[in-house]
Amino acid sequence: MFSNLKIRLAQVEDVSSIFALIQALAEYENLSNLVTGSADNLAKDIFGDDPCAEIIVADLNQIIVGFALFFTNYSTFLTRRGIYLEDLFVLPEYRGYGMGKRLLIHLAQLARERKAGRLEWSVLDWNDSAIAFYEKMGASVLPDWRICRVTGTALNDLADLVP
Repeated sequence: MFSNLKIRLAQVEDVSSIFALIQALAEYENLSNLVTGSADNLAKDIFGDDPCAEIIVADLNQIIVGFALFFTNYSTFLTRRGIYLEDLFVLPEYRGYGMGKRLLIHLAQLARERKAGRLEWSVLDWNDSAIAFYEKMGASVLPDWRICRVTGTALNDLADLVP
């Protein structure tokens, strides 16, 4: 339907649009209060001297309507690198047209090119439409795994422990 849609690597000039999408994602997930970063930090972390992640965008007529942020992880069991998808988001008014699918396919192609052992991500348990989409794309939603996270004060407290 959208013949002008391009899935491409993000460029530094896309950062403000991507950060606006990050804020829209947080709002969608009812987590806006957790967004404490900035477009400047995102630019430094993606395009600076020591990039820690990559971003692909869904560019429709030079408007960024979706993105996927990802980075390399490692599987000790496979002894191979993988790609971890941190966030995939398409603006609500552009959903249902295959943009999320094209972003995910592009990531799978990158994983194959890079000889990655797997492509993985997390999904919120209440997000039934996302779970259904991911399963339709061939993903297995692992019921036995839970994400562990240490952040903020808890991270500082853990770092201060004496081994």
